[in-house]
Amino acid sequence: METTPEKTNPLERRLDLSVALQTLQSAVEQRLKRMGKNLKMPGFRPGKVPFAMVKQQYGAEAHHEALNEALEVAFGQAVMAQNLRVAGYPRIEPKPTDSTTHLEFQAVCEVYPEFTLGDLSTFTVERPTLEVTAAEVDKTLDILRKQRVRYAATERGAAKEDRVVIDFVGKKDGEPFQGGQASDYPFVLGQGMMLPEFEAAVEGMQAGESKTFEMTFPADYFAKDLAGQTVQFEVTAKQVMAPILPEIDADFARTLGIEDGDIAKMRAEIESNLKREVKKRIEARLKEQAMDVLLAANPIPVPNALVEMEVQRLIENARQDMEQRGMKAKEFSIQPEWFADQARRRVTLGLILAELVRTEQLQARPEQVRAMVEEAAQTYEHPEAVVGWYYAQPQRLAEVEAIAIENNVVEWVLSKVKVTDTAIAFDELMGQKA
Repeated sequence: METTPEKTNPLERRLDLSVALQTLQSAVEQRLKRMGKNLKMPGFRPGKVPFAMVKQQYGAEAHHEALNEALEVAFGQAVMAQNLRVAGYPRIEPKPTDSTTHLEFQAVCEVYPEFTLGDLSTFTVERPTLEVTAAEVDKTLDILRKQRVRYAATERGAAKEDRVVIDFVGKKDGEPFQGGQASDYPFVLGQGMMLPEFEAAVEGMQAGESKTFEMTFPADYFAKDLAGQTVQFEVTAKQVMAPILPEIDADFARTLGIEDGDIAKMRAEIESNLKREVKKRIEARLKEQAMDVLLAANPIPVPNALVEMEVQRLIENARQDMEQRGMKAKEFSIQPEWFADQARRRVTLGLILAELVRTEQLQARPEQVRAMVEEAAQTYEHPEAVVGWYYAQPQRLAEVEAIAIENNVVEWVLSKVKVTDTAIAFDELMGQKA
């Protein structure tokens, strides 16, 4: 078996494979003889079927299997001879030949890119800074109170944060349009559930009041037949209910898991949780920037085979997520191109990180993994049991180790780039509306 490498693009390799007919024929005969030892056919005892009949019935199958095995061996030898790191699976096709002693084939495959990590010294990373104070605790308490809000009927006009229940009918050119009507429809003013112009018209209405008003849909409205169109709405307010927030007292503290209702203890626990969350979000922002820097400094080609495999993995994840949400994924056409950019980014980062971890010895350290497990366990009622749960299953520890490696990579990147500390607002970091 002979091989000849031929470079085409940076990652594609074409290997000429040659299989000797004599060797192939010998392999076919050996395979047929093995099959004949246990073959059962009417009129013959097991293993006594004439070789000619075995060959007639199973010759094509034996030839196919022997040829595939020979090509697999030939390809493996070619890869070893050229010291190639193959990504994905090869595509092997027959080649025209005048040879009477050999069959000729060409294997097309991709290899992993070889590259030197780029210099990061010219890049800058902004590190968000935020100190958790009593003000952040108060904001969080306000959010927790709003999550436990109840409503009571009021005779005044509807205001922001009120819960209203309405009937409405929308008409375009005097005729009701699809999706423009509802009965007993509830929503909270100011939460953006309805278009701003619609909410502005409802604001100030009292229970039992009706009004008619014109409204223009935004030009980029999702329903194209309504985008930019002026319509007329008839609205009746059936209920207006004002929000009643719980007081910050012992009962409220108990709803947050503070059994003795101690408000100071509640605030301390909220502060501790906030600091942990702030730290996690800052680390996430730093990680995202570090990965962007690595991508910008290392514009490497990536094997299409790996990208396609990652696309299929993302599609399968999307299908599973849809099924978990009660959707019928099989009835929904998921297009591979939706995931192409994400898949290419993930594959590129994977190759860069693997090279970085290898060259800079950034593997996870046992003590590092242990510290991360213990930190995660502190959020549970019985931390020791959680630590034991992690160490009882290697797969669970592997997930922590992967995060530890990413942390090591981020730390290494930050040691190579210019880092500027930038104060960030609490609402911006937490992704909340002001």
